[in-house]
Amino acid sequence: MGPRPERRSQLSPPASAPRRSRSLPPGVPAPGDLVLLDRRASVQFGGDRALWLRVSAISDRPTYDGWVWLTGYAINPATGEALARREVFAQIAGLQIIPNPPTTVRRTTRRRGV
Repeated sequence: MGPRPERRSQLSPPASAPRRSRSLPPGVPAPGDLVLLDRRASVQFGGDRALWLRVSAISDRPTYDGWVWLTGYAINPATGEALARREVFAQIAGLQIIPNPPTTVRRTTRRRGV
């Protein structure tokens, strides 16, 4: 027979605390958002080095005030395909966010036969 009910609570592992969703500061994108990073976000993205990034995570490590570490995938704007995983340091005020953009559906040609 198992432990008595009054002892069960002492032997069982503690219940995990419910996860609180971390509130993001104003202007910080949420995971899933598409962000344009250009010279306004950081000098490293100036000129033809602008980058479209699909955000997958926002780091909570300390940064300068008004800056944020973003992790995501560089996106080819013409096709919508992910090119490479990137982690970038950018100024919040310079981010251009497209919240939850519509996904494009690519049509495929069905072939008859084999």
